Amino acid sequence: MASVPFHYIDLRTFCYATEDEKRVEQALRRFLPEDFHIERATNEGHHGDRIVVLSARVEKADNVRYVLQQLSDLPDIERIIGELDERVDENCSFFLRLDKQRAFKGDVEQGQGITLRAKVEAYPAKQPAAVENAREALEQAREHAEA
Repeated sequence: MASVPFHYIDLRTFCYATEDEKRVEQALRRFLPEDFHIERATNEGHHGDRIVVLSARVEKADNVRYVLQQLSDLPDIERIIGELDERVDENCSFFLRLDKQRAFKGDVEQGQGITLRAKVEAYPAKQPAAVENAREALEQAREHAEA
């Protein structure tokens, strides 16, 4: 596979007091290479409840490719590729929300619970160039998955 036009991919989820932290971590790991380091920060919610923020930043090209391969399993990947104009902002960041419950079960779907933010490489750093680079990367990942 060619070079990956992403500086990094950030994945983040919250583990609320009512959730099992190991299960939430397992859901996040659905998108990460094996044994990848996950940052953990504990915060307090509005009502004094504990909220654990689990996050990972993927920077190495092989690891970024791995995350993109996981996204190629999205049943609506074509629609996401078609929506890149709305999903890539002026700062060249691509946004996607993934379903935490489905990820825990091993599936990949859009939904709530896991936020993905990917910084797209673009020269010049303009939104149209970033959209094109993100489109190319997602299409390559999809084609690679189909092969």
